[in-house]
Amino acid sequence: MSQSKFRQFQRSCVRIALKFFAWIFQYVPFGFVSAIGEVIVRIAFRMTVRHRRTAKNSLTIAFGKERDEKEIKAIIDQCFENVGYGLIEMSYYMSHPQKSRQFVSIEGQEKLDAALSTGRGVIAVTAHYGNFPLMMLRLAQEKKYKINSVLRRPRDKKIGEFLYRKKKAAGVNPIYAMPKKECVSSSLNALRANHILFLPIDQNFGSEGGVYIDFFGKQAATSPSPAIFAQRTGAVILPMFICHESKYTHRIIVEDPIDLVTGVNDEETVFLTMSKITALIEQYVRRFPHEWAWMHRRWKTQPSMPEKGKKSLVVGN
Repeated sequence: MSQSKFRQFQRSCVRIALKFFAWIFQYVPFGFVSAIGEVIVRIAFRMTVRHRRTAKNSLTIAFGKERDEKEIKAIIDQCFENVGYGLIEMSYYMSHPQKSRQFVSIEGQEKLDAALSTGRGVIAVTAHYGNFPLMMLRLAQEKKYKINSVLRRPRDKKIGEFLYRKKKAAGVNPIYAMPKKECVSSSLNALRANHILFLPIDQNFGSEGGVYIDFFGKQAATSPSPAIFAQRTGAVILPMFICHESKYTHRIIVEDPIDLVTGVNDEETVFLTMSKITALIEQYVRRFPHEWAWMHRRWKTQPSMPEKGKKSLVVGN
């Protein structure tokens, strides 16, 4: 079987599984979901050879001198288990969003309320850390919040359409990152309406319009969107993360706001602000490395002249 046909087969399996579990999870208790999750995760883990290889490379870049091979393997195993259980959980909670209140607590909610009281919206910077889609769904159950999330459009169109409908029904408004003009317009409109705009900024942004920031000692192409949106709207930048407390219970942590770090010009302000945000994300990843999605090639795009300490900055409009 060719690689392209194998990928089509994988996506078909994912699409069928998503629809099947979304249907069956409407009628079964969470205990059944937990039990079936154990089986599914064990099977799926054996099918992720390429992603496990990427995760090992990523961990070697980040912790190569700090952790031995046994420790790195343990992080990979726990990371993939978390991702697997996270997908099962979300399949259940998208059918029963109100039940997320029983399993997800919120720490620092008063900071979120204070940020919204400014009337300028909240830029909720986050990462692919813990079950981060569950964080958005849980906050959407607080009816006073309007939740928007910028995300990449799934490669499989049918999967994308299915997830879009389920998220909207659960109170989360997806904003696709492309086309860029529409994404920027929708994001600014959400902030000006005093909504919460979630921006996961921990994945490779590519060479066009990104800002290169040190992440685990190596430059990583990073989205400048939080700083730029804050400059344009005056919205509060508020870091938010979700961590496991047990296998199926979670805690949302709302951090203190991050002010724009003023530089000599707008570009330096973006660079300094994004450096501060990225440093906080690194702190979280270092503290609980198994919570982060290591199967992503975070350092894939590199600047042409990555001298140590040089501010490599490209900011989009």
